[in-house]
Amino acid sequence: QVRPVESGGGSVQAGGSLRLSCAAALYSHLYCMGWFRQAPGKEREGVASVHSDGTTSYADSVKGRFAISKDNAKNILYLQMNNLKPEDSAMYYCAAAGGEDCTDYRLTPDWLGWSWGQGTQVTVSS
Repeated sequence: QVRPVESGGGSVQAGGSLRLSCAAALYSHLYCMGWFRQAPGKEREGVASVHSDGTTSYADSVKGRFAISKDNAKNILYLQMNNLKPEDSAMYYCAAAGGEDCTDYRLTPDWLGWSWGQGTQVTVSS
C-alpha cells in the first residue's frame, strides 16, 4: 500500500505563498493524488486533486490561488498556494490511490480508496 509523505508546511502571513510536496510511489497507470485539509473543529475537505488522465479538480475556495501539479519522473505531487488567507490554516494531508477508478472521488475525503500521509501544518496569520 502506498504511503504518501508530505513536506513544505509552515507559517506565513496573509497574502504569502507556500509550496507543499508529497512523495508517493504509484505503479499503476490509473491513479489519483490529492490534497485535503482539516482545520480544528472542522471536517476534512478536499482542496485539489490530479487524475492520471491529466485533469485536475479544485475546491471553489482555492480556485485561482492554488495550483496542483505532479512530477511523474520523481513521483512527487505539489501544491503551490498563493495569496494565502487565514482561513487556509489547517493540517494538509496528501492522499493517493493507485489501480482504482477514483474518477468520482477526487475531492471526497471519506472515500476508502485513499492512502493518507501524516499531514503537514499550514498556518496563515492576518
